[in-house]
Amino acid sequence: MKLDVKPYEEKMKKSISVYKEQLETVRAGRANPGILRGIEVDYYGTPTAINQMAEVKLADARTLTITPWDASTVKSIEKAILASDIGITPQSDGKTIRLSFPQPTGERRKEMTKQVAKMGEDVKVSIRNIRRDAIDAAKNEKKAGTMTEDEQKASEKLAQDITDKYIKEVDAVTAAKNAEIMEV
Repeated sequence: MKLDVKPYEEKMKKSISVYKEQLETVRAGRANPGILRGIEVDYYGTPTAINQMAEVKLADARTLTITPWDASTVKSIEKAILASDIGITPQSDGKTIRLSFPQPTGERRKEMTKQVAKMGEDVKVSIRNIRRDAIDAAKNEKKAGTMTEDEQKASEKLAQDITDKYIKEVDAVTAAKNAEIMEV
């Protein structure tokens, strides 16, 4: 009986989906509503995500507009954006906030690709840790006598094959994001 690797595979998939969400917050020079993810505004004492209290739209390739449903929150949203680390200064006309994404310099592009590479390496470490957990589980099954040595080796190979598959996916996602950063 081989080890059931489905739970470990699900954890690897989850790691990659979290990585993709994190990549949305990397500013590549194009306007991207995902960059506002994680920025919360104090809305009557409750931390609230910007997309839950305003309409966020792309005006053009380099401009994002934020139109709050409650006009009294414009200043609060501006403060939250300024306090965040996205590196863009909001411009407001009292009703709408505009975020203009500047063309990144060559140096900034290199910084962003390094940031993406580091995030990718962190995900790979996470995936390898999941593989280690699967291999440890197979070894424990062998020690408990519920698995033969051949089944243990087959389970370990299966865990390694799944790991290789998801590591390649991380590499592909990282390469795609780096290409996006460099083409802008």
